[in-house]
Amino acid sequence: MTRVIQSLADMTAHRNRELLDLALAEALMDVVTPDKVVFVIGITQDGETRWLERARYERGLSPVLVEPMWTEFQSLMPAGAHPMRQICLQTMTVQQQPPAGDRTHHITLFPLSGDGGVESVLEVYSAQPMPAQTLQVVHSMQRVYHNMHALLDYSERDSLTNLLNRKSFDDTFFKALGARALDGSADATHGERGLAGPVERRQTPPMESYWLGMLDIDHFKHVNDSFGHLIGDEVLLLVARLLRHGFRFHDRLYRFGGEEFVVLMRCHDAASALAVFERFRKSMESFAFPQVGRITVSIGISRLIASDTPAMALDRADQAVYAAKSAGRNRAIDHAALVRQGQASSAIKTGDIELF
Repeated sequence: MTRVIQSLADMTAHRNRELLDLALAEALMDVVTPDKVVFVIGITQDGETRWLERARYERGLSPVLVEPMWTEFQSLMPAGAHPMRQICLQTMTVQQQPPAGDRTHHITLFPLSGDGGVESVLEVYSAQPMPAQTLQVVHSMQRVYHNMHALLDYSERDSLTNLLNRKSFDDTFFKALGARALDGSADATHGERGLAGPVERRQTPPMESYWLGMLDIDHFKHVNDSFGHLIGDEVLLLVARLLRHGFRFHDRLYRFGGEEFVVLMRCHDAASALAVFERFRKSMESFAFPQVGRITVSIGISRLIASDTPAMALDRADQAVYAAKSAGRNRAIDHAALVRQGQASSAIKTGDIELF
């Protein structure tokens, strides 16, 4: 019992979702003593569901974390390859698989939910099937895990739209810039120390650049003034839904407050990035908002550079939004295009200092 309480106490010490996954895995390795623990998330994109192995903790090896932002969707395993995972999530019940074929382990699958409602499966590999008492211990750990994720959602997500909030932006921003800036290389593996030992971070080094898009709903004050704030809130909820449908599973979607949204994504080049945001602009333009009718959005985008801070990148995107508004609204503009046209400066402003 002391080991269980200590493991639960260790889990509640984490405020990082990835380390929380590994903390649960480590607690299971210590208390249940399986051979391997794996976290798998189901990702749906373009109507197709695939599995991403997000974290793995195997006895005798370093824990492994996979960052979804660097994962190519097509490289993920099709959902049909693991029907038991589907059953586990559809029924939200524990499933057990006995050894079969070349596999010598018993696999116990536990349904999990967290990270903004993303559903995942916890797989525990053991030499013997789990007895009822052990299942109850794991269930208790699950409850702590769920409660911790709920607390993280409360602090990191916008209460209205459930998109990420401004508070959670900086961490992802620096992670995107810093993954390869640590050593100046394009290595696919990065190690860090956490929990009981080093953690291996696996990610596919992309050829793409990172892009920040700022989206501002046109004439949103008029919506609130004409239809009331309840209808205004409904518009914001529908825009958030359109964003989820319009961008990929690894793109980060934020509501910064009011009618302002931000997207952090990776793309091959400026033309490709602009095309993605232009596609979203058109989908929003053609959407029939109940009672309100047609609503448009002005978008500014900017490529992230190695020396960026969040304020610098957001300022460039904001300049592009302002240009889009000034040009008649309902358009997407790349800040670099403004620089080429002489409508914006390439200087990086930090307070009263300009860096060239």
